[in-house]
Amino acid sequence: MHPKKVLFQAITACCLTLPVITFAQSQEKRPIVVQGAMPVEAERFAQRLDNAKEEHIGEWRFWRGTVDGYPVVVSETLKGMSNAAAATAIAATQFQPAAFINQGTAGGHDPALNVYDIVLGKYSVNLGAFKTPHKLKGEGSDSTQWKPMDLLASKGSAGEDKNPHTIRKFPADPQLLAIAESVKDSYSKGKVVEGVIGSADLWNSELDRISHFHKDYQTSVEEMETASAAQVAAAFSVPFIGIRVLSNNITNNGKYDPNTGLACQDYVYQVVKTYISKLPSAKE
Repeated sequence: MHPKKVLFQAITACCLTLPVITFAQSQEKRPIVVQGAMPVEAERFAQRLDNAKEEHIGEWRFWRGTVDGYPVVVSETLKGMSNAAAATAIAATQFQPAAFINQGTAGGHDPALNVYDIVLGKYSVNLGAFKTPHKLKGEGSDSTQWKPMDLLASKGSAGEDKNPHTIRKFPADPQLLAIAESVKDSYSKGKVVEGVIGSADLWNSELDRISHFHKDYQTSVEEMETASAAQVAAAFSVPFIGIRVLSNNITNNGKYDPNTGLACQDYVYQVVKTYISKLPSAKE
C-alpha cells in the first residue's frame, strides 16, 4: 500500500476516535455547577476558581474553572423562577454536570432562625402554584384558603387534578445533603440547619401569610429560584441541593445584610471541596 494512503487512513482513524475519547473524559469529570442569582451571590465564588474563563449564553453568565483540579462551573442565573429554570436547563445541556448547588440569600420564615443562619434545603417547594377557591364577586380573597397545585401531577389541566392539597416537594440529593451537613462545623457566623426552601416570584411581607407557609408547608426561608432549578435538575436526573443563608428575617426583626451572600458562597466553597474529595474521578 502507498505510504501516503497508510498515513491518510491512520489520521482518519484517529479523528474518528477523538470524539469518543473526549466524551469519555468529560463523563469522568463532569463539572459541579454552583448557581447564584445575582452578582453578590455568584462573583465571589467565581473569583475563587482556578483558571476561570467567563462566557455568556444568551443573557446568562457562566464561569468555567477548577477547584482542586476538578471542573466547576459558576452560573449567574439571574433573579426569578423562569431565569433560574432556563439557566439550569442551559447548564444541564451545555456542561452535563455531576451536580447542581443552588445557593444564595433568602428571607426568613422561621422565627427561630437569624440573619447569617444557613438552611440546607432538605426539600424545596414552589410557593407560587396555587388554586383559589370559587368566590362570588364581593366575597373577597384570602390567600390562606388557596390550595397548592402540583404542576407535575398530570398532563391535563392543573386546575382539575384530583388531589390539589399536597404541595410538591423537590428533595435534595442525599449525598449532597450529607456532605453539606458534614462541613457545618466550619461555619462560625450562624447556625446551619436542614429545612424547607420556598420559592416563587413573590416578595412576601405579610406576617400572617409567612406564618401560614411556615406552619402548613414547613418553610424555613423564601426566595425566588431554588424550587424551579430543582425541578429542572430532576428532569435531567442531575443531583441537586439548595443552600440558602438568611439575609433578613421579618418574623423576628432581623435586618437585611448584603454580606450574607458572601458568607454563603464561602460555606458552599467548603461543600464543593468536600464533594470533590469524595468523587472517584477526582482521585485519578
